[in-house]
Amino acid sequence: MPAVLFDMDGVLVDSEDYWVDVEREEIFPATVPDADVDLAETSGMNFREIYDYLDAAYGTAISRDEFVQRFNEAAEEIYTERVELLDGLRDLLSELDERGVPAALVSSSPHDWIGMVLERFDLEGEFERVVSADDIDAASKPEPDVFEYAADEVGVPAAECVVVEDSANGIEAAARAGTIVVAYRIAAHGDIDRSSADEVVDSPAELRERVLALTDRA
Repeated sequence: MPAVLFDMDGVLVDSEDYWVDVEREEIFPATVPDADVDLAETSGMNFREIYDYLDAAYGTAISRDEFVQRFNEAAEEIYTERVELLDGLRDLLSELDERGVPAALVSSSPHDWIGMVLERFDLEGEFERVVSADDIDAASKPEPDVFEYAADEVGVPAAECVVVEDSANGIEAAARAGTIVVAYRIAAHGDIDRSSADEVVDSPAELRERVLALTDRA
């Protein structure tokens, strides 16, 4: 029996559109004012690990506590006031449920942020498992750990899991975990490397079609 593992940011909700603006215009200039960082370097990573990455690669001008506070304040506004749900998500989840295909939410975001999305869109109980990178003591995307962990949680071999991801780091992580990777192309990420994905889709309708076809085939 296959399973579907959905990323949250950029897939279930259009939060990447907002995160890109906040990071580019506010958080990164304050954190690494002398560096021109390509946001693709950190997209899909747990935000606490983003600080470690920026500190090691460029040197940081603010403390970890201030960095975390800036992200948390932005997250509350983005998830409770701005984002919209993926068009057709509820119908897709219902179709997967009717087929007996478990669906999990797998995110680098902390549970507090995930909870804001689940509560706002009344999605509590809609997923077999809700997995945050904070649940495991391992590296976040592009390392495969979070997807390997999620596959174990839903009791399905990674090779039979369909992962829907939008970021370069997320796509790479899912591919390295040995899953079937559907890359959801969004404008916020531009022309990133999606070559390790098995499928690339450009719309919610195409995403639904390919996910259902792959779970039939897997």
